[in-house]
Amino acid sequence: MKIGKIFAAGMLSLSLLTGSVTTFAAPAWKLPVSGKVFASDADKQAYIADYMGKFLRKEIKYNFAAPDKWTYEKFTVNGVKVERLINPKQKKSPRVVLQLHGGGYIGALSDWYRDFAVKQAVMTDAREVWMVDYRIAPEYIYPAALEDSVKVYEELIKRFDSKNLIVFGDSAGGNLALALSLKLKEENLPQPGVLVLLSPRTTFENDMPSRINNVDRDFVLGKLNARMYAAMNNPVYAGDIPLNDPRLSPIYADLTGLPPMLIQVGGHELFLDEGIELLKKATADELNVTLTVYSGMSHVFSILLPELDDSIKSFAEIKSFVNLHLTK
Repeated sequence: MKIGKIFAAGMLSLSLLTGSVTTFAAPAWKLPVSGKVFASDADKQAYIADYMGKFLRKEIKYNFAAPDKWTYEKFTVNGVKVERLINPKQKKSPRVVLQLHGGGYIGALSDWYRDFAVKQAVMTDAREVWMVDYRIAPEYIYPAALEDSVKVYEELIKRFDSKNLIVFGDSAGGNLALALSLKLKEENLPQPGVLVLLSPRTTFENDMPSRINNVDRDFVLGKLNARMYAAMNNPVYAGDIPLNDPRLSPIYADLTGLPPMLIQVGGHELFLDEGIELLKKATADELNVTLTVYSGMSHVFSILLPELDDSIKSFAEIKSFVNLHLTK
């Protein structure tokens, strides 16, 4: 029996839309030994709140540039928009990352996720990262994002051994990663090697205690971020499907047969309790699952605040988890 672990801390067509982006001066990211630390938790919370205030006021801008000698491409897979980064230092690696971005199913792929894709490749020693720019609500509701993700996954398993695929999903993307694995099981398609779930949304319901208790402490998804907070409480992607339907809320699904999964959540985030519920359900269904709670951290902290020591620790944990379950 696998034991859950919890720690504190149709035919597919491929068409090229644009050629590769060639040389940039920026060096590739490297996993630091440590990151920014604070004298007190109050100082850390003030730093996160200040950063998110600037972010929401659009005072912080980011323009993605692929690292020097990396290849960056945009193409479509059977009509689904995909972006790919190729890591020149890992040409012989069998590992490939599939990134399913967050954003409440209403936010499109952004430069923040392109930048995070570089980190994903480096921390997992992957040769490529495929980013799915799936259709979003309110124009497209369930199962649009899932259908797009399945199409891209089917292309990936034509090219690579599924056992070497690393599916990353954060927030809504974590929900989508679980939905993808459940759909693969339904269709008798091979599962990826691992799931890495960062602050995953595991239920579309809004009655978990942390959804209420952390509304003022979660500076990323709580009341400070009025747009995303409202979107979370009015999940338009669900359409007319009941919010506790397992297709939307995988904590109610049969998870048997899913791959090993790492769940990382912040101690101050709205999705804390549903991350814990996912651990309980996955353990009951005999999966190999690890949950780590990073004390005092808000939603998807490692993506928005990669300079923090908590984020560096989360990256190191991801690296160790992938190395434990996948061969190089």
